[in-house]
Amino acid sequence: MFRMIFVLLLFLSTTIQAKTVVNYYKCVTKRGTTYSQFPCGSNGTQHTLTHSNPNKSTPSEQHFKTLNQLEKKQVVRNLKKSLRAKRYQVAILNRDLDRATRDQQERMRHIMDDKKRKETVKDIKKKLKSLNKKHRKEVKVVSKQIATLEKKLKRYE
Repeated sequence: MFRMIFVLLLFLSTTIQAKTVVNYYKCVTKRGTTYSQFPCGSNGTQHTLTHSNPNKSTPSEQHFKTLNQLEKKQVVRNLKKSLRAKRYQVAILNRDLDRATRDQQERMRHIMDDKKRKETVKDIKKKLKSLNKKHRKEVKVVSKQIATLEKKLKRYE
């Protein structure tokens, strides 16, 4: 009788600690990330999911949909952060242009003779023109990046 109880306890302890293991592969491509139960090429990495309840069966989709949704949320979050950073960059560029314009206008307020004043006005116009040109160029580059990020974000949402 004692042996039978001992064997039963031994069997129960091993079944309680049993784990269910599910292997899956994560593949990152240009079109996005996919999860599969089969290897998908040289860039696929194998991952393992385990849980300790042996009575609970593994779901048929093996968490692939959940993983795809989580990664999609992460991509959307990262795109939103990038958009916010690019918009902040445009604000900084605008602020720098305003500061440079104000500095150039401040030069005109000084009292000076007509000849020097004409030279200064000519120089200020030239500098303002180059500042505006540089600003438009930088804002155009950042605006293109913002448009690209917004397109990616629309695709994921």
